[in-house]
Amino acid sequence: MAGRKVPADRTDPAPDRVTRRGVVDIVQAAAELRTLRDCLRYACSRFEAAGLSYGQGTDSAWDEAAWLGLWSLHLPPDSLEPFLDARLTLAERQGLLELIERRCAERLPAAYLTGEAWLRGLRFRCDRRAIIPRSLIAEALQESLEDWLGPDAPDAVLDLCTGGGSLAIAAALRFPQARVDAADLSEQALALASENVADYALGDRVSLHRGDLFEPLAGRRYALILCNPPYVNEGSMRSLPPEFLAEPRGALTGGDDGMDLVRRILTDAPDHLREHGLLLLEIGHEAAHFEAAFPRLEFAYLPVSAGDRQLVLLSREQLSTDALANPTPRSRPRARSRAAVDRTARPARRTAGKPRR
Repeated sequence: MAGRKVPADRTDPAPDRVTRRGVVDIVQAAAELRTLRDCLRYACSRFEAAGLSYGQGTDSAWDEAAWLGLWSLHLPPDSLEPFLDARLTLAERQGLLELIERRCAERLPAAYLTGEAWLRGLRFRCDRRAIIPRSLIAEALQESLEDWLGPDAPDAVLDLCTGGGSLAIAAALRFPQARVDAADLSEQALALASENVADYALGDRVSLHRGDLFEPLAGRRYALILCNPPYVNEGSMRSLPPEFLAEPRGALTGGDDGMDLVRRILTDAPDHLREHGLLLLEIGHEAAHFEAAFPRLEFAYLPVSAGDRQLVLLSREQLSTDALANPTPRSRPRARSRAAVDRTARPARRTAGKPRR
């Protein structure tokens, strides 16, 4: 660092003499740490030393540590502050520290270690049968999507590629009058979804269907289709950290450009949407690939807190054009404003305070 003074009796260590930063073992940690704050600081140090990756419910070492700490101590997941300086018993410290060590050694996401995940205030059972719930569509359901809906709330909703059923349940709770279908190819994922549906006592309104995309839904049409499909491109798949590789590969990989299933979904969706029906599709960080794959398609991005180009909103009328059959390259994508979608769908209800994961 420029301007830094080094005492005359010191020299910077030679490369082969750089001090190694050690890690305190859990026996010593359990004996010396006292409060929850102490244990969370220790967890952050362990996580950083282990080079963990985040993004499956948390986005930092501190958030990950807090999640595991509150779960381990049977405390509410949204009430960290009152307990930070509470002293823990030796057994409590040992239990939490063992969980921290498992997180570092096994590189499993926290949700798979605890068996639960939280999404927009909703708790879901979670294990390796399905991807961890984290879709941005859940945020849109509670906030920005309302501005695009017509005067009547959707009474028939489909959650395509439902996984563990989180979006189907969120939609059923958001639209109490709606019948919700949830479809997935994975029998294991649907078994997990069935458990989550039962937890929310929604078996009379949420129906699970097994099959390849729309195949088990022949003849059914919906006012709203939600879909968080596999969309990770092959290059990104090759660089995923162990935490993400612990999830079912089929729930992530979308082929060379990430758009393999998206192409099929957009082609078949018009046959399952009512007049003026809407498709809300998550594409994550694949906006460039989406625009390149569908250069003539009229659509809108639905902004969420994580970014402005991660959710795509399309009307049945837009999907019914020849833009999918004749993907002639364009110099710029046809991502359009809300008004552009309104011209092809029924007039949207404007709701103050929700202009804009």
